[in-house]
Amino acid sequence: MYFARLFVPLQPNSQVMAILLNISRWLARYTSAFIILIAVVSFIFPNTFAWVQEGQRASIILGLIMLTMGCTLSTEDFRILLSRPIDILIGSIAQYTIMPLVAWTLARAFHLDPFMTAGIILVGCCPGGVSSNIMSFLCKGDVAYSVGMTTVSTCLSSIVTPLLVLWLAGAEIDVDAWGMFQNILLVTLLPVTLGVAFNYFLGKREDFKLIQGIMPGISVLCLACIVGGVIFTVHPQLQANGLRLIALTLAVVTLHNGIGYLLGYFVGKAFGFNTAKRRTLSIEVGMQNAGMATVLSRNFFASPAIVAMNPMAALAVIPCAISCAYHSISGTLLAGFFTWQDDRRQT
Repeated sequence: MYFARLFVPLQPNSQVMAILLNISRWLARYTSAFIILIAVVSFIFPNTFAWVQEGQRASIILGLIMLTMGCTLSTEDFRILLSRPIDILIGSIAQYTIMPLVAWTLARAFHLDPFMTAGIILVGCCPGGVSSNIMSFLCKGDVAYSVGMTTVSTCLSSIVTPLLVLWLAGAEIDVDAWGMFQNILLVTLLPVTLGVAFNYFLGKREDFKLIQGIMPGISVLCLACIVGGVIFTVHPQLQANGLRLIALTLAVVTLHNGIGYLLGYFVGKAFGFNTAKRRTLSIEVGMQNAGMATVLSRNFFASPAIVAMNPMAALAVIPCAISCAYHSISGTLLAGFFTWQDDRRQT
């Protein structure tokens, strides 16, 4: 097969691969702490990640994250999608109504700058985050449902995300919906499709399974690069506005994320979902693909050309960057809370 020739056979017992697998597991387990560390380092030494913002490197990095996601999807995952259409439909509608509308409402309530408004709305209009599947597993949620929702919301994002951003933020800022559609298609759907193809043709090979094992670590490293690149872009604004800007953005991001968790859970309860599905719906609705939002905000609201004309445009990426770190932290805490509830009931 053509795809098979793209991979050089690896030795399953290779010491190097063992080290890489351990690093990958560590990064997946401590994603939140690692992202925060990178954010702090990039703030102190902003030029460390300046290279990420050159050309289309941020888009390529996001494409690599989506490729790793596609490589984890199997034909069994798609069979699950076909067998649970109502659950997936309810989840997708909740995903693309709750978070966009909550973002718009918070932007109005906090009287946000037009660029920051566009940033938080973009976060709300993006699909569910890849790490939501891990959180669902940790809290004994419905992992198959989580994977199904993430897959469907990602596939819908090329059309739904630009339209929602245009509708909710178009009055505040110019929105290139067509360009956004093309960008999402190239950096999201195409890599996911390629990943699925790789898994279909190579999924039974031992060397490919080893590569799949290090993909979580690759995904975390790529997300860290995106966050570091964003900190480099907004560094002048963070220095000029200091703690006030960070506190305001963190308040909005925290409320946006928390309300998403709550409403997602209660939507599941309203439709009679069991506990596992309610937990998954809560996590899927509340956790967004903030890495995707960060790249889109940089490409369409805060590109170097736009920032050169209006330095305030860099504010658009701040809610997205903070969401990258915060969603991982809050998701871990929520999964821990659900697990604590289970332990408490058993004692």
